Amino acid sequence: QVQLVESGGGLVQAGGSLRLSCAASGRTFSDYTMAWFRQAPGKEREFVAGISWSGSSTYYTDSVKGRFTISRDNAKNTVYLQMNSLEQEDTAVYYCAARISRIAPIYIRTAGSFGSWGQGTQVTVSS
Repeated sequence: QVQLVESGGGLVQAGGSLRLSCAASGRTFSDYTMAWFRQAPGKEREFVAGISWSGSSTYYTDSVKGRFTISRDNAKNTVYLQMNSLEQEDTAVYYCAARISRIAPIYIRTAGSFGSWGQGTQVTVSS
């Protein structure tokens, strides 16, 4: 079973940047479809960004397009989420998730598509 550990969260002012990292251990990292989700208090967990097993395809929720970039470094068994121009609405606990094998793009937005989850890292954006 793959283990996922997120890092890089913190407190940042609106307009600032953070880069989240998710380090994976277990079976070959390159076999996994990876994604970032986030959850704010009182809200459901929502999809943020996803990346295919090869890294050739990326997906974003509309609210972060143009501001966030997901990438992966298979040699380091790590997926990243570069977050720029942060807004207060981005405040949440961010989770990385992994799935073995490819999925249709629509299903990458569904939390149930992923079998492995990290414990989350808090991102707080102040005014």
